Amino acid sequence: MAECKAIFVAFAIEDERQRDFLKGQSLHPRAPFEFVDMSVKEPYDSDWKTKVQTRIRRSHGVIVLVSKNSATSTGQAWEIKCAKAENKPIRGIWAYSNDRSTISGVTTVAWSDANISAFIDSL
Repeated sequence: MAECKAIFVAFAIEDERQRDFLKGQSLHPRAPFEFVDMSVKEPYDSDWKTKVQTRIRRSHGVIVLVSKNSATSTGQAWEIKCAKAENKPIRGIWAYSNDRSTISGVTTVAWSDANISAFIDSL
């Protein structure tokens, strides 16, 4: 059995359902991995940032769900900034097949089992 990898998932709250689908893929027997994410429905405060930073530090890498919602998600932007500051490997995954939005400094690929597995296996 492969080592279980902790993956932090950064996403815009509007894309929470896509995050749930991504988490569902962790149940697939191909390669065990653990998703660590922090959905926040309350205002961002210093306590939230401390918790997120701790989780990012404990993760092996960060998957960013990229969509048109990413452009206005201050929480997701902060998570990406934090991941970069912690020198964590980051891979963007397009959250929707018909949305090819981009985030500066984040390499983004299509959502596929092969792309997700390749990133996780590289950690």
